[in-house]
Amino acid sequence: QVRLVESGGGLVQPGGSLKLSCAASEMIFSIYAMNWYRQAPGKQRELVATVTDSGRTNYPDSVKGRFTISRDNAKNTVSLQMSSLKPEDTAVYYCNAGGLGGHWGQGTQVTVSS
Repeated sequence: QVRLVESGGGLVQPGGSLKLSCAASEMIFSIYAMNWYRQAPGKQRELVATVTDSGRTNYPDSVKGRFTISRDNAKNTVSLQMSSLKPEDTAVYYCNAGGLGGHWGQGTQVTVSS
C-alpha cells in the first residue's frame, strides 16, 4: 500500500522560512508527478506546487517565487521549501502523488503568525 509521510511543519513568523518533506514508500516513485496541496480552515484544498516525473515544476501565482518544490528519486522524497511566508500561507499541507484521485499523506500543519 502506498504511503506518504510528511514532516517539517510548525509555527513560523511572517517572513520566515520552512521546509516540508515527504517520504514515499510502496510505490514506483519516479513515474509519479508529485504535488503539494494545502487546505486552510473553511477553504477548499489548493494545489501549491507540482514537480513532474521529468522534473518540471509549476506553481500558482500565490506562491510563485516564494515556494520551491524538489524531488530526489534516489531517496523517494519530495520537498517544499517555503520562504517569505505570510499569515495566509497558514494551512495543513498535504503531499500527493498522482493528482486528486491519487495518493495522499496525512498532512502537516503550517502556521504563520507573530
